Amino acid sequence: MFDLKVINSVLDQLEEERGIPREKIIEAIEAALATAYKKEYGKKGQIVRAKFDIATGKTEFFQVKVVVDESHVIVPPNDPESPMPERDQNDERIFFNPEHHIMLDDAKKIKRDAVAEDEIVFPLEMKGDYGRIAAQTAKQVIIQKIREAEKISVMGEYGKREGEIVTGSVQRIERGNIFVDMGRTTGILPFEEQIPGEHYRQGERIRAYLYRVEETPRGIFLKLSRSHPKFLEELLKMEAPEIASGTVEIKAVAREAGSRTKVAVISHDPHIDPVGSLVGQRGVRVSTVMSELGGEKIDIIEWSGDPKKFVEDALSPAKVLSVDLDDTDHKSTVEVAGDQQSLAIGKGGQNVRLAAKLTGWKIDIRSTGGTVAGEEREGQIEDGPAAEGETSAAETPEETETR
Repeated sequence: MFDLKVINSVLDQLEEERGIPREKIIEAIEAALATAYKKEYGKKGQIVRAKFDIATGKTEFFQVKVVVDESHVIVPPNDPESPMPERDQNDERIFFNPEHHIMLDDAKKIKRDAVAEDEIVFPLEMKGDYGRIAAQTAKQVIIQKIREAEKISVMGEYGKREGEIVTGSVQRIERGNIFVDMGRTTGILPFEEQIPGEHYRQGERIRAYLYRVEETPRGIFLKLSRSHPKFLEELLKMEAPEIASGTVEIKAVAREAGSRTKVAVISHDPHIDPVGSLVGQRGVRVSTVMSELGGEKIDIIEWSGDPKKFVEDALSPAKVLSVDLDDTDHKSTVEVAGDQQSLAIGKGGQNVRLAAKLTGWKIDIRSTGGTVAGEEREGQIEDGPAAEGETSAAETPEETETR
């Protein structure tokens, strides 16, 4: 009833490629065959077991009965409609089921040294039409085992790669979400995790940051992102060996995906310039990363333990005249020359907003020219009319990484 060559081939393949011992799969097949037999021909309370011979393809079925001592049994009435006798909740005796149990005296007639809780095995008749059911059941078990093995294997492989950059090809696009073919599983790049303005076609290669491995009833799904700050960090690590070795460390990242990013770095070796390490000769390293991100601008500054110096550098490329810190409100007031005002604030307040995220300080920009460029309203910098007085632009610090 079984194609033994096919079964043995599948068992060998599962053992070699998936690391599943063939004995485990045979055990699963036997359990499934026994369940199918009992469902088709068994009785209530009956214990059925199967023995599958991989050499011949034959299956034998057995009924197992548990030996019980008379003192531990409550024998139910002969009339099945009669209620079971009441007993105390501490009474450990069991209700006797002739399909499940066998009395000790009867068991000794079959096995002389039988004792309570032993198992007595009785062969069951092989039904004429059971061959087809058994073959189908074995096939289903093998398929299920392959799926389970795939799940375990994928979880083992990609679970270790969580937090890394992975590569795949665009499988399909549904409602703005991109499904990425990773070979053995599928990755999902949600719309909100994409870089604004990027467009992909089916079959196109794509790189993304693997930030979560999720197991669902439908399989393993890899959650991907191209807008995550860590994606940029991993790209820089790939281009700059100083980061990979730990000589240069990325201390903070403030990113507005597809537009602009500020990165603060520090060197643990006084002979190595941290900014130069990331920029590379003639800017080749940072240019490679910018190209991967669709032309996203990247400002690289040196991290400083001095908050004044850090805030000043974070507002680059604007030149700062002075920085005053208010520790109580965690707020910094920055003074710039009149011609540096728009540069310090940036288009739509982007430069000061990213500087605030990078440093963790609220930032007010004051111009010596006395014009007002904008004011903070509910966390957003809006353009205001030009007027004489103080120039102020502030941003409430946010976590660089929100996930």
